[in-house]
Amino acid sequence: MIPSGVEIFVSLDPVDLRWGFDRLAGLAEERVGRKPRSGALFLFFGKRRTALKVLFYDGTGMCIFYKRLDQGTFRVPESQSPDATSVVVDERVLDALLDGIDVEAPSAKRSRGPKTRVH
Repeated sequence: MIPSGVEIFVSLDPVDLRWGFDRLAGLAEERVGRKPRSGALFLFFGKRRTALKVLFYDGTGMCIFYKRLDQGTFRVPESQSPDATSVVVDERVLDALLDGIDVEAPSAKRSRGPKTRVH
């Protein structure tokens, strides 16, 4: 499903997932510094981390993929820089995340982020 070699950016700060194409495209440019029509994928999480949206350009128009978990929460990848607003992940990390492999059950104490490789 994910084209090989595509850049994948994960926004680290939660967003209001009611936002649509234009607002998310603006965030992609503001937080990541990339044009939304660059061919990259841009992931945005809600503040509870039970849902995410992926914004991407398919060559003919902007697309949004939305996923909400029935239970558990998504783990947001950690950045190696405390000032970072986004991280780059590879296709393997995105596949695992979307397949539910990188999902944690809710608990009183959680560490911030997965034990996955981020760039």
